[in-house]
Amino acid sequence: MITVVGWDGSELSPKAAEKLREARLVIGPDAILGQLKLSAPAVPDGSLLETLDDHLEHGEGPVVVLAEGDPGFFGVVRTLRAHGAKPAVLPAMSLVTRAFACAGLNWEDALVVAPSGPAELGRVVNACRAHPKVALLVAPGAGPGEVARELAPTTPRALLVCEDLGGPDERVTHSRMGEATTRPWKDPDVVLVVDPLHQPKEPSWVAGARPGPAEWALPFESALPAQARAYILAKLGPRLGDLVWDVGAGAGEIAVECARLGAAVVAVERDEDSCARLRANVLEHGVKVALTRGQAPPALEPLPDPDAVYVGGGGPDVIVACAARGPRSLVCVVRKVEQVPAVLGRLREQGYHGEGTQILASTLTHDPDGSHHLTAAEPVFVVHATPAHTT
Repeated sequence: MITVVGWDGSELSPKAAEKLREARLVIGPDAILGQLKLSAPAVPDGSLLETLDDHLEHGEGPVVVLAEGDPGFFGVVRTLRAHGAKPAVLPAMSLVTRAFACAGLNWEDALVVAPSGPAELGRVVNACRAHPKVALLVAPGAGPGEVARELAPTTPRALLVCEDLGGPDERVTHSRMGEATTRPWKDPDVVLVVDPLHQPKEPSWVAGARPGPAEWALPFESALPAQARAYILAKLGPRLGDLVWDVGAGAGEIAVECARLGAAVVAVERDEDSCARLRANVLEHGVKVALTRGQAPPALEPLPDPDAVYVGGGGPDVIVACAARGPRSLVCVVRKVEQVPAVLGRLREQGYHGEGTQILASTLTHDPDGSHHLTAAEPVFVVHATPAHTT
């Protein structure tokens, strides 16, 4: 019999205390084992599954696995069930619950992220760029300093660093991003990453990230018909945790749509009037888009690497510069079909496999006499490319 007991620094429940008295083996983090008076043999959880298998194989009696907070929330219960075990679970207060309570914030509208290490830092940071309230469960290489360093200076956020939650040195520190990158932190458990300028919307029926938009390929006044934008969005595949570049963004039609679908977005545009229209579209649709005003390719150099790129303006040198940053998907529009082979050739040189598509959209128009006719827009030539090794 395996029982998982959550511990949050407070007194154990009578049932949890009983399970610990009955246990023939207790497994858990050193920090918890050192604070509890245990009568059963106790071992660290560094080799949890191997220790469990060895104990159960010899039929040596009940086992208790100790864990922080609610072990069913990004915790050890998932590991045990994936191993075939079906433990009983006695949870305590989760770290995220305690963090928001200590900060005095509601959290039904918060996104909770739990990276396993530095390899997932990029996706966590992109979620923080796109979502106004994120709780980060700290992992090695993904803590307050690393998150602040990646967010600055394009994405200002308030950081609430929660240290030693449930312990004797419990503390919540409101930190500027610059401070977070330099000061030492003592046992940070959770970092709350909050957009101080965010205006909460009406209450939602779902916790965490909101559902996707009711529709996309919106009726913008744009040289790109909605049908072409729908195809472009389908190939970009923007999603939560992604960073999308919109290069030569114009009024930001693609940037806004990608942000509505949950991605973090950087729009690059050199024209002042286009930037003004882009800002107006961003405000109208209530999304987050970071705007970089400048000429590509130089304007791309300081930007974090993208997951997907849309190139709406610029020559072959811009497309090559985008491909050199290794996105999983690159989509660009060219004005003439004769330009498609040259673009495909340059992408091939960068290790990408591309395909060209012509999109010709015709709109049904109502005439005053009650009849209808189709009005054709100018054809759009779209190139979509992915890394050649993935095809």
